[in-house]
Amino acid sequence: MRLIKIKLAGFKSFVDPITFIIPGNLVGIVGPNGCGKSNIIDAVTWVMGESSAKHLRGDALTDVIFNGSRERQPVGLATVELIFDNTEGKLGGQYASYSEISIKRQINREGISIYTLNGSRCRRRDIQSIFLGTGLGPRSYSIIEQGVVSRLVEAKPDELRSFIEEAAGISKYRERRRETENRMRHTRENLDRLNDLREELSKQLGHLKRQANAAERYKLLKQQERQLSAELLALDWQELQHTYSKRGEKVEAEATRVEQVLAGLRQVESSLETQRQEQTSAHEHLNEAQSGYYRIGSEISQLEQKIHHAGERLRSLESDLAGTGNSLSEIRNQQENDNRRLRGLAEKSERLEPQLKGFRNESNQAYESLNQAEEAMQGWQIEWDSCNTAMSGFARQIEVDGNRVEYLEGELDESRHRREAISREYEEIDTGEIRRDLNSRSGQLEEVLVSIQKIRMELERIQQDLPQSRNLIHGLQLKLTESRALLHKLEGKRASLEALQQHDAGTDQDSYAGWLNRAGLAHLPRLVQQITVHQEWMLALETVLGERLQDICVSSGITGFLGSMAGLAKGSVGIVDIEQKSQIHEGASRVSRLSEKVESPGCLDQFLQQVYTAVDLNEALRICENLQGHESVVTQDGIWLGRNWARIKRQDEQHAGVLLREQQLRQIDRDGLQMETGISVLEQNLAEANGKMSDAEVALQSFQADLNRGQEEYAALNSFVVELKTQLHQTEKRHLQLDEEQAQLDLQEAEDRQELDSLQQRLNRTVADCSKLEGQKASLGEMRECHRTALDQARKRWQATHEQSHEIALQMESITSQRASVEQAIQRTNLQIANLVSRTDNITREMDTIKAPLAEQEKLLTTRLNEKIMAEKTLSEARNRVQMIEMNLRRLEQERSTVEQQLQECRSQLEDARINAQESRIRLQTIEEQLQTQGFIATDLLQQIGTEASQLNWRERLDDVERKIQRLGPINLAAIDEYGQLAERKEYMDRQNQDLSEALKTLENAIHKIDRETRTRFRETFDELNRNLKEMFPVLFGGGHAYLTLTGEDILDTGVTIMAQPPGKRNSTIHLLSGGEKALTAVALVFAIFKLNPAPFCILDEVDAPLDDTNVVRFCELVKQMSVDIQFIFITHNKISMEMAQQLLGVTMHEAGVSRLVSVDMDEAVKIAATA
Repeated sequence: MRLIKIKLAGFKSFVDPITFIIPGNLVGIVGPNGCGKSNIIDAVTWVMGESSAKHLRGDALTDVIFNGSRERQPVGLATVELIFDNTEGKLGGQYASYSEISIKRQINREGISIYTLNGSRCRRRDIQSIFLGTGLGPRSYSIIEQGVVSRLVEAKPDELRSFIEEAAGISKYRERRRETENRMRHTRENLDRLNDLREELSKQLGHLKRQANAAERYKLLKQQERQLSAELLALDWQELQHTYSKRGEKVEAEATRVEQVLAGLRQVESSLETQRQEQTSAHEHLNEAQSGYYRIGSEISQLEQKIHHAGERLRSLESDLAGTGNSLSEIRNQQENDNRRLRGLAEKSERLEPQLKGFRNESNQAYESLNQAEEAMQGWQIEWDSCNTAMSGFARQIEVDGNRVEYLEGELDESRHRREAISREYEEIDTGEIRRDLNSRSGQLEEVLVSIQKIRMELERIQQDLPQSRNLIHGLQLKLTESRALLHKLEGKRASLEALQQHDAGTDQDSYAGWLNRAGLAHLPRLVQQITVHQEWMLALETVLGERLQDICVSSGITGFLGSMAGLAKGSVGIVDIEQKSQIHEGASRVSRLSEKVESPGCLDQFLQQVYTAVDLNEALRICENLQGHESVVTQDGIWLGRNWARIKRQDEQHAGVLLREQQLRQIDRDGLQMETGISVLEQNLAEANGKMSDAEVALQSFQADLNRGQEEYAALNSFVVELKTQLHQTEKRHLQLDEEQAQLDLQEAEDRQELDSLQQRLNRTVADCSKLEGQKASLGEMRECHRTALDQARKRWQATHEQSHEIALQMESITSQRASVEQAIQRTNLQIANLVSRTDNITREMDTIKAPLAEQEKLLTTRLNEKIMAEKTLSEARNRVQMIEMNLRRLEQERSTVEQQLQECRSQLEDARINAQESRIRLQTIEEQLQTQGFIATDLLQQIGTEASQLNWRERLDDVERKIQRLGPINLAAIDEYGQLAERKEYMDRQNQDLSEALKTLENAIHKIDRETRTRFRETFDELNRNLKEMFPVLFGGGHAYLTLTGEDILDTGVTIMAQPPGKRNSTIHLLSGGEKALTAVALVFAIFKLNPAPFCILDEVDAPLDDTNVVRFCELVKQMSVDIQFIFITHNKISMEMAQQLLGVTMHEAGVSRLVSVDMDEAVKIAATA
């Protein structure tokens, strides 16, 4: 098998579709650094199933998609396809018949990878399984990447062992062994769970057995109880029938008695009705008499009231007339007295009026003299107060100005001392040094602050991304766990189905499987794998084809296999040529044929064309009547009929459903492929997310440490800068304060000196003015006594005249008030006299009006009294008649009440009798319904038990049965069915336990067989590889020796180490070698492996880079020798290595970021050069 083409599109720098054609066994890839040569190696490893972005020199698997350049846009899909030439059939198994094999992988921006094998979609696992044992794979020894060759010899013992296993071809056994161990582990787990279930079922079966026995006993007793209860009910029914008859007779007797009492009640009610009519007539007569009596009484009362009111009114009017005359006399006397008093007051007023005018003139003159004296005194007082005020002001001014002069002199002295202190302090202050230090520290602080802000922004960004990354990882882990669990479940189901299919095919038997391998038939498909049928016709097809479903399908005719078939010692085998088309004869029948329900190879068409289909047996029998000798009909449930024969096949559950299992296997393969693709994507995404998460956490810790250091430095610098700023601010503020204070002192001193001069001048003037005012005050003191004497005399004269005139004025006012009061009294008296005279006339006229009708009213009253006596007699007679009728009514009502009470008692007794009878009837119906529900008839039961049966005996028998039921305790009636179901389940689990035990034993035998074969082949390979290494190493080094050693005793898990000593060296470990020596040792090991188990091709990426020319020549010679059997593709910058290439593939990057291919055939180039 050789690699002939590599197709790339959108992969890393190979954005345009490019095909690398590899015709020979020595192909060199050359080009400048960074042009994309190593991307070809990455493409090969990636398409073989590499799932680690780190091994592809990226952070995520989507990094392999071209991400754009300066002139190109990014693409959304990367595709790599490897095409192998398999004409030699080195790739065995089901792919041995293919001359060309294509493996392709695609990935999109969502990270979803799609694998295809020869154009069919498959799983990554399928791709990897193809290369198991061939030496090929994403991390196999056949691909030596740049910088990895030296690490090959430094690999861990387990990693080095994997290369030897691959060379030995047992890597596939290791994978199968792992799968087998997983199956064994799951089988043991299932077996443990099954044993637990079996033990639990055994306990439940014992318990259910006891419950089932009790349930059977319970059913028997319940049947007896049911029979006795029915018979007891029949006896109760017989007794109730007798009771019901007696109660019916009593109802008839009570009904007759009620009718008799009801007739007597009707007679009493007729008498009552007659008396009520008489009572109505008597009440009407009584009401008429009573109405006449009350009418006459009312008229008498009205007349008496009128007469009484008239007498009362006359007496009241006479009394009012006498009172009015007396009042008139008194008022006239009072009028005369008021007139006399009015005349006396007028005379007194005339006498006092001249005196009042004289006293008022004297008082006015005395008041004028008083005003003049007061004005003179007020003028003196104003002058006196003005003089005192001026003198006080001058005294206060002298005192204030003197104190102010003393204060200003002290201030001037203090100002001089303060100016001297300011000069001294100003000389001591210097801000220059503080300012320079502050500028330097502020610059450092700004730099630290900018650095902290940058760190904080990065830190916040990372902190914001971390929760999302954690949530993403958690979600991916959950999805991955669920997907793996589902995939594992599918694989287990698939293994079980495959085991059943292999059992049916007989391939689980060693002798039969060995014969198939020797005959070259083991890898060929079975007929069941080539058939597709509707599920409802699977049983029908299995019945018709039977064992032929396991026939082996060949495509080159069966004659070549007949000789091998003759060598089969035991068992049976069938071979069918699926390419051979059978001739189909179309008939005119309208009945469907089995071939119409099946998609199968053409070799079966003729056979299935002769088999008709029917839904059920009846339809099949109708079709069978028209069948020819070679035709038949089959039903959906597997009944196969011919004209004179019938066949039905019913296998056990374990061997049934071959077609259904095959269909399930196909579905499982499709589901598994889809799930593995999803798991691959999830693993890739999880690896990328974990990588990003780790990087983010490392960056977070680094930034956090930087931030802490920056914050500490910033805090220290900031504290120092703040201190310097405070110090500078205080110093500058003190400078300004001193300047302001100096200026204020100068200004204040000038103001104080000017004020001091002004005060001294004002003080001298004030002292002179105060001396003048003291002489003026002495002259005013002498004038004060003269003004005071004149004022006292004028005041006394005015007071005397004013009091006399005031006394006479009061008397005049009193007289005037009395005269007005008397005049008003006279006016009131005249008005009262007129009113009294008018009232007397009115009373006289009213008395005459009342006396006229009084005599007639007294006469009419006498007549009405006589009529009242006659009406009273008539009323008494009517009342006596009514009382007699009411007495008769009360007697009849009492008699009716007695009869009604008797009737109620009779009706109550009748109702009781009816209720009793109804109760008996209902009880009878209830018993009949109960018996009918239980399936009994009362009369039949009474005939069965006889006439001697009694309720007491039957009750005792029923109680005895009930006690027996109670002694059984709680009963599980479902125990009988449950026991049967559980027993069937126990039997099924026992069979399962036996099957699992046998399967486990088979798997253990397989493990032992794999282990034996692995030990043998690994030991043989190890020894052979050691010999090859000992031969290769001296060839490459020109001497020295190298060998492999085992690290453990158990061949199955021991590691492998390599020891190499170049010529003239005695190093104790491989790690002491130089880089070139390690590379050459690794090449020796790889070529030793290739010599043992040549891989189809080998890719070397700048393996000769650390070698000198001498070693490169040896390396090239060895490569040429091995290229006879192995295809070498190498990347190199060495001219010597380029010379050995049969074809050179040049990779350029003329366009930035885009790789292109340039191909040169060296042999053809040499011929052209020779011709030229």
